[in-house]
Amino acid sequence: MRQQLWREDLELVVLFIAPDHNRAAIEHAIAAEFAGAEVIGCTTAGEITGEGYKEGAISGISFDRSHFKSKIALIPRLQAFNMEDGERITHDVMAELGALLPNAKSAPAQTFAMLLVDGMSKQEEVVVSSLNRFLDPIPLFGGSAGDGLNFGSTWVYAHGRFHQDAAILAVFQTSCPFKVFKLDHFEATGRKMVVTEADPNARLVREINGEPAAPAYARMVGLVAQELSPMIFAAHPVVVRVGGEYHVRSIQKVEKDGSLRFYCGIDEGLVLTVAKGMDMAANLSASLQAVNKQLGDVELILGFDCILRKLEAEQKQQTREVSSVLRHHKVVGFSTYGEQFRSMHVNQTFTGVAIGKGKPRSFEQAAE
Repeated sequence: MRQQLWREDLELVVLFIAPDHNRAAIEHAIAAEFAGAEVIGCTTAGEITGEGYKEGAISGISFDRSHFKSKIALIPRLQAFNMEDGERITHDVMAELGALLPNAKSAPAQTFAMLLVDGMSKQEEVVVSSLNRFLDPIPLFGGSAGDGLNFGSTWVYAHGRFHQDAAILAVFQTSCPFKVFKLDHFEATGRKMVVTEADPNARLVREINGEPAAPAYARMVGLVAQELSPMIFAAHPVVVRVGGEYHVRSIQKVEKDGSLRFYCGIDEGLVLTVAKGMDMAANLSASLQAVNKQLGDVELILGFDCILRKLEAEQKQQTREVSSVLRHHKVVGFSTYGEQFRSMHVNQTFTGVAIGKGKPRSFEQAAE
């Protein structure tokens, strides 16, 4: 790791670590190789390296002091997190950067924020909405830590060790051009439905349009409840319209009582719109080309890509094509259990920051 990421003016290292690595060994290696440096990271549901999608690897990026200034906050005890905590956390981080919290009249220029969060905490919604409330208009993006396809234990790394029930906020100031962005490969249809009974904390939708959720959703996509499967959910996600934009809300599974369990919280009264998918590889290529055109010359993209996108690419035999696009556009990052963009926790989405001419460095260590 040190050989590819170390530099004399090292500001911050971000690592994305396959879950099958021994955490104690990783902690020891980081302490030995990056003594005195600030290192953060998380476990993954897959890594994105210079070769595209990988599994069992460690990928990462380092930022230099010549072009970046950063401060981090470890946010522990997410189960006790409340909306008021966001003000204290963001105030402290911005103060360490030597900046005030942004407001309608004053916002620090050339600043963006990144969030890494325990992907099994089910606290992403409250954390990202609270942080964004006080960071806005500073653009915020993030990813939920993964555990392969096990959906068991997920970890974030900061201050020399791994943590659960925790998140990490990193705020950057940079002299480089950059763009924080979100993309997905779905478009809304005219098929809409209303959530009439839900338990947002459990991420359960019990009723849609006044009837059990699973059969109501199945009918919207031309099926019966018994035909629903993860592939159907991936092909026909639902989207919600917030702030003039659609955001994907992915279904995880059908419960025995006919409820639908989602990968994110769904409130009663929310209008859900069935979406249809476009070609993922073509959409990703066009979207990243547009980002590159806007910045002029992209040095690197730090990207967080939903594990559901990777699974869809595998199912449609597009893994090699999608990996080629990621490689071409110099994407480094990981496959997530969910993504964050500004105030939203979303799914089946790619979020990230594209960095123009500067000197961030990427890294990949293959599985041993």
